[in-house]
Amino acid sequence: MASIRQVQVTFDCAEPQRVARFWCEVLGYVVPSPPEGFATWDDYERSLPPERQDSSFVCSDPSGVGPRLYFQRVPEGKVVKNRVHLCVRVGTGLVGDERLATLEAECVRLIALGAVRERVLLADEENESCIVMQDIEGNEFCLD
Repeated sequence: MASIRQVQVTFDCAEPQRVARFWCEVLGYVVPSPPEGFATWDDYERSLPPERQDSSFVCSDPSGVGPRLYFQRVPEGKVVKNRVHLCVRVGTGLVGDERLATLEAECVRLIALGAVRERVLLADEENESCIVMQDIEGNEFCLD
């Protein structure tokens, strides 16, 4: 049986480049260099047929450890809760007030980028606190 070596997370969205650049800021990811023969991604996009322009975009972890993120344009908007979501792990190893303060500080930073805070889930017997948020197109994610 073959083992899986890489994972890509794909987002359906209306504006792939805009959403990709948001997630670059959230995660410290980078936009890869444009394809060979093109000075910029805009130059590459202009070379495509009109129906394919701005239809997808990618970003990746500069260390090569995290998954590649792929953003693809779809015609329909988001209607219901995500079945899969990202957990942005900023509070790993922290508990109590220290954890909440760390999550809140990151929440403030992400709101400035266009994210929306939904709610705080406080720690219980099984889970530590987290903050449920939405990205710039309404996709849910957690600050964990």
